[in-house]
Amino acid sequence: METRLTIATIATAAPMGAEAYQAAIISRADQALRETSAGPWAMRHLTFRSLRSPLSGNRRLPLGFVGEASSRTRRVLGRAMYGSGAVTHRMNLELPPAPHGDLVTLHDVVAWRFPDESRPVTAAAEELRRADAVICVSHFSAQEAVELLGIANPHVVHNGVDDRFFDSPALDSSARNRIGIDAPYVLHAGGASRRKNLEALAEAWPSFRRERPRMQLVLAGPPHPTRTRLFEGMPGVMLTGRLADDDMPGLVAGAAAVVVPSLYEGFGLPALEAMAARAPVVAAATSSLPEVLGETGILVAPTAPGIVEGLLAATSGDSEVDRLVAAGRERAGGFTWEASARAHAAVWTSLTR
Repeated sequence: METRLTIATIATAAPMGAEAYQAAIISRADQALRETSAGPWAMRHLTFRSLRSPLSGNRRLPLGFVGEASSRTRRVLGRAMYGSGAVTHRMNLELPPAPHGDLVTLHDVVAWRFPDESRPVTAAAEELRRADAVICVSHFSAQEAVELLGIANPHVVHNGVDDRFFDSPALDSSARNRIGIDAPYVLHAGGASRRKNLEALAEAWPSFRRERPRMQLVLAGPPHPTRTRLFEGMPGVMLTGRLADDDMPGLVAGAAAVVVPSLYEGFGLPALEAMAARAPVVAAATSSLPEVLGETGILVAPTAPGIVEGLLAATSGDSEVDRLVAAGRERAGGFTWEASARAHAAVWTSLTR
């Protein structure tokens, strides 16, 4: 008899790191289960969208109401939504819990830590404590889950990195010209919420550029008023907006350095992508970033002087930077989505025993 795995997600118009994780695990789930489980499995993917959403999906749900509903109401909804599946993996906290075999991915606890992030789902903390299993994407996130939310024994399963980043060639001149890049550049890619620490990067950039006057700072990510306020009109800075996914591996590979100055990251995928693409990484020595980088990047204080010092070292031409880049590429090879999917499959299988 087949064992059913239901993976539940929410459709979004602007996919980011969490959605990349979802797509990577879902696309590899069948193979991972074949490799790690003795019995047959049947997987279904439920993609929920709001009642009037034009996004693609196969289920509709009043998401606003569900996110604010009581624990009791959400449990009733979960029984109706998922049926009798043996294991239900909720990849979004907004979705209500399954009646049994309830597994949740918790990327981080930023909703509880940072007021400028989306508010936490009202019942989420209680549901996470009740869940049959919780997957966290780093040991740091797992520790946060235990200490802040009271979750017992979360499973740590690291994210992977898209194969396209491994040893990617840099963007050619026509692609760089299309984006508007005409000089060596430092890259920051991602969001602009307070935890991303763009204020320190904005303070650091003029000091760094006085030492490296030919360098550009390329800021890639969805338009955000904070990023615009901090950087618009600053010499040597380019705000590209959100770029096509196909451009990103080459953009990362061609960077003189990738800077990740975040105060808080649940995992830190931009750092791992840079490691895979053989770009020097300057990252804040905070949260999960040392866990991902190990000793293969330049870890700095999350301050303007720390960022300046790190970027000057990364762009110095010193042979030590080449050694770090080579070590980073080797370390990134251990963070594959295939390995992550197999570890997910081990958790799915454990819930059927």
